[in-house]
Amino acid sequence: MMPPVRTTVTLDPDVEELVRREMHRRRASFKQVVNDGLRLALREAGPRRRVETPSFDLGVPRTNLDRALALAGALEDEERQHRLAAGR
Repeated sequence: MMPPVRTTVTLDPDVEELVRREMHRRRASFKQVVNDGLRLALREAGPRRRVETPSFDLGVPRTNLDRALALAGALEDEERQHRLAAGR
């Protein structure tokens, strides 16, 4: 077993308040509350799983995409004309 490590940790004010409340509630030392809290949090985190996302070959597009923006613009214009004609 390794000897205890002494270190300096800067706590945010809200975390300090939580530690102090827990010290009072449990009648425990600062060291004990911090060690128990870290143990619990790190145990719950557990080892990280590697996530794999499947990929699929969709092949070569059959449409010439060089004019895709022009086609999208033309379709949008056509939709606007239909909406204007319908009074929307």
